[in-house]
Amino acid sequence: MGTLDSGMNLNLRIPVIAAPMAGGASTPEMVIAAARAGSIGFVPAGYRTAEALADQISVVRAASVPFGVNVFAPNPVPVDLEEYRRYRAALQPDADRLGVALPADPINDDDAFDAKIDLLRRDPVPIVSFTFGLPTSQVIGDLRRAGTAVVQTVTSLVEAEMAAAAGVDMLAVQASTAGGHSGTFTPDRMPPPVALTDLVRQITDAIRLPVIAAGGIAGPDQVVAALDAGADAVAVGTALLLADESGASATHQQALTDPARTTTVLTRAFTGRPARGLRNSFIDTFEPSAPLGYPAIHHLTSPLRKAAAAAGEADLVHLWAGVGYREARRAPTAEVLAELAGEHPPTG
Repeated sequence: MGTLDSGMNLNLRIPVIAAPMAGGASTPEMVIAAARAGSIGFVPAGYRTAEALADQISVVRAASVPFGVNVFAPNPVPVDLEEYRRYRAALQPDADRLGVALPADPINDDDAFDAKIDLLRRDPVPIVSFTFGLPTSQVIGDLRRAGTAVVQTVTSLVEAEMAAAAGVDMLAVQASTAGGHSGTFTPDRMPPPVALTDLVRQITDAIRLPVIAAGGIAGPDQVVAALDAGADAVAVGTALLLADESGASATHQQALTDPARTTTVLTRAFTGRPARGLRNSFIDTFEPSAPLGYPAIHHLTSPLRKAAAAAGEADLVHLWAGVGYREARRAPTAEVLAELAGEHPPTG
């Protein structure tokens, strides 16, 4: 795998990585399966306490495989209090029907960032990737001195230049076609619709760092195109949502195969920052009036989304998915990754 493999010393055999998916979709079993297939996976730190993250790391480490950890870097978007209260009132009827309480006031936490970085300093892992924002050069340097390779998610050449100047080891270049949250440093506006291959070329022409390409990759031809554009590897998430090792909810998985759901859209209605998911009635109803504000809007809608997922009400759930969601299928993680890499599926 060229520069990516030699830089990380991970003995990667295939250039298709299991992307981190916070909220439960990425499981330790998926991370382990990816590594055993000749790739690598990431334990998502997002929406977990440092203690829960440590438990997940322990499970993967016990399998004696290489792995990474993905961390949300603090990059809050302030929410207007009056807009928050207005949005809460609009959501209240569905919350009442499902029997859940919505936070009366905005919750603006940093996802226990310092505690997670302290954990990763004390107990280093092979790779740490960051998304949502760029950590300080001090944090990056501390992790590198501990023997950890640092990956930064970027969505533009400007962000890539900032990350390179901060001292990261490699870049995860994410196009707007990716499912779930955009890693943009400017979450107050939607990421522009630049093709992944064009974005990779822009960045690799200007910056000499290894690149992992992500965003809507659903077949071997797209993997080849990203590699030809200059990427050293690709990362896939949506392609693994139906995998045997996926922790995505049954409601989410059923929606991915529902022929009535025909498109994905970028939305901030669920969390207050841009994310791509299957279009549903929640987006249609609330996107026009949804306020900016992360993590406050995430915390506001979270109880409603969890209850709806448990009740099978997909139209109130954040159905994260990239543009290639129709190609996702039920199969072992190892088989999905091998086929994307153009290999015959593993047997036995």
